[in-house]
Amino acid sequence: MRNQILGRQGEQVAVEFLQRQGYGICARNFRVPVGEIDIIARKGDVLAFVEVKTRHGNRYGTPAQAVNFHKQKKIIQTAQWFLRQKCLSEDKCFCRFDVVEVYALPEGKWQVHHLPGAFEC
Repeated sequence: MRNQILGRQGEQVAVEFLQRQGYGICARNFRVPVGEIDIIARKGDVLAFVEVKTRHGNRYGTPAQAVNFHKQKKIIQTAQWFLRQKCLSEDKCFCRFDVVEVYALPEGKWQVHHLPGAFEC
């Protein structure tokens, strides 16, 4: 339960960070039978499918390292569902897969590291 709370807080921090960077949030926690995407955001002609990983530190590797091949495959499949549902095609918009690492620091502070184009399909 504690990890779920940390994850939700991290996602909110990531949303606020992306908005400050000029992204519009299209969807949060987009779920279909094959998987979930934490944030779908648009900036200009780029549609970013964003996986958020929140951690207290790097004891078990960086948060981005947790987005392994299996997780990437599920995100890509889920992105394809989103594009079909919204009648978009990969030809008409530039799609990118990002990871946002959120670190929970002492005293309620946060550090955010955005990795645009963290992986490809």
